[in-house]
Amino acid sequence: MEVLQRTANRGSIATGAASYEIENSVKLQTSGVNSEFFNYNVSSTGSRTKGTVSMWIKRTSFGTVQYLWEQGDTNSNTGRLNARFQSDDTLILASSSTAFLVTNRVFRDASAWYHIVVAVDTTSGTADNRMRLYVNGVEETSFSTRNNPSQNQDTGLNFERQYIGSSTVSAALYETFNGYMAEVFGADGLVYAASDFGEFDSSGIWKPKDLTAIAISSSVGTNGFYMKFENAAGMGANSANSGHGFSVQNINQNDQATDVPSNNFCTLNPLWTFANTMGVSDGATNVNNTVIAWGGAKGSIGVNSGKWYWEHLAFNGNDTMFGIQNQAGGGNTQAYLDPYTLAIQANSNVIQFTDPSNRTEAFSKTFSVSDIWGVALDLDANTIAYYRNGSIVNSAFSIDGLIGNGEFFPFVTHYGSGLNSRVNFGGYVPAYLISSAASDENGYGTFEYAPPSGYYALCTKNLAEYG
Repeated sequence: MEVLQRTANRGSIATGAASYEIENSVKLQTSGVNSEFFNYNVSSTGSRTKGTVSMWIKRTSFGTVQYLWEQGDTNSNTGRLNARFQSDDTLILASSSTAFLVTNRVFRDASAWYHIVVAVDTTSGTADNRMRLYVNGVEETSFSTRNNPSQNQDTGLNFERQYIGSSTVSAALYETFNGYMAEVFGADGLVYAASDFGEFDSSGIWKPKDLTAIAISSSVGTNGFYMKFENAAGMGANSANSGHGFSVQNINQNDQATDVPSNNFCTLNPLWTFANTMGVSDGATNVNNTVIAWGGAKGSIGVNSGKWYWEHLAFNGNDTMFGIQNQAGGGNTQAYLDPYTLAIQANSNVIQFTDPSNRTEAFSKTFSVSDIWGVALDLDANTIAYYRNGSIVNSAFSIDGLIGNGEFFPFVTHYGSGLNSRVNFGGYVPAYLISSAASDENGYGTFEYAPPSGYYALCTKNLAEYG
């Protein structure tokens, strides 16, 4: 997906003259034997008592055990160290049988990037400084469990194997990470604080720093690494130590994304589902219904002004709807009767426009599973228009007063088991699903068809200017 490097996530908007722009991330997915992660066999002795791991992450599923990283390949307290989310969505730093730190807070924001730093120094004479955890620039101090290691205790750091997005010992359980990762950094024998990786801007938002100064071999140690995911053909490349590249497991160029901390794109929110829970996967861009009932999901970003565009990459079967829903929507088990939903519906091989009073409006078109539909939402004029394979199929239809006020979210739903569809907000879409790479007028997003003039991808840089 080298085209992402050339055309996507670029534009005229910056986050400040001194700001560092992250260009790419990697999408990871739990999928049984096809789960996606990175691993490396450690061949040189490194520090077992000191080290740092820093990464930016965006979660796309919740309620299951998901490993962010693990080092060490021996199932003992000194041969294994990992950071993972628990099934209750707390974050834990643990060895084989000892939980060193377990947060009180939970991590359930599907719309945000988190920056997580783990700093280990068991040589410290201060017990609470031997394992430290930072989230978005702030050190965590509220833990339901805290067990400090003994002074000078060995850990799994730099021992035998390193995994990113999975576990060395529990790999067979497929407790791999679901979501996006960016700027994955590890230091062998060196301890860094969160302030080495990020800084607060004038509005109090935590933003990444340029790591050029510390992401070199002398500053990461023997088994250190810095993964930028900028080379689609080599997603396991180590920018700090070329001889320490990670092996990729079920990852290829299709998993490179431009949904990054510097420009956060809308995805589907697995915690905000319609009527019945719908399976959300593949970077929260794919939905799958497993029950004979209505099931769907909203987007992670809502808007109340501006002009926005996204694509619905084909669907199968009847009773598929996609459009918008406001924040109050989802209370009716029949999608076409929900007073806060406005969409087009595939029914009896015909696409029809459906509003809350179940009227058919504006157009009636046959559909194909190969169609790519574009949604053009104008909340300055309160209209919505749909495009099929790049051609408009209805004049802009007024939505003023139809589904209430407030914020409106992208929305998709199906009725029936086995139905699925993919929504493309521009930040991640596998290359095999599109044949072109059109962006909006700011250069953001990767779409099959260019958004209409004046319409923009749903991402934070565009929101800052137009939303």
